[in-house]
Amino acid sequence: MPVKRVLCPERLRRVPASFSWIDHRLVRDKHIRRCSAQALALYLFLVTVGDAEGLSYYSDRLLAGWVSLDEASLARSRRELLEAKLVAYERPLYQVLALDPQAVHMPERTPQAAPLPLGQILATMMEKRA
Repeated sequence: MPVKRVLCPERLRRVPASFSWIDHRLVRDKHIRRCSAQALALYLFLVTVGDAEGLSYYSDRLLAGWVSLDEASLARSRRELLEAKLVAYERPLYQVLALDPQAVHMPERTPQAAPLPLGQILATMMEKRA
């Protein structure tokens, strides 16, 4: 197995205050194989612009422009994502869906529990992966 090293330290990615993520299960569970490159481009855009709940809204014309598709190709790509159960759609609202709804578990907060800063949560997650 190759040894990983940072190739371009001056461009090392950092988690910005406002960010989105792509669930690794998209690849691991082979969801990515069920969609065309055009549908995946649409998915990437929707993941990127979605809020914390995965919600976004764009007109077909604007969305097609952003992902370089004509409106017919956009409609086909959206249909692929719907059939793959990667998004929900009610014009003009999109929701990027959790890949495994059963795995989503939000523990109840006790009244004295304070919210943690996102940076602290991410740092803890990264420590566990190392």
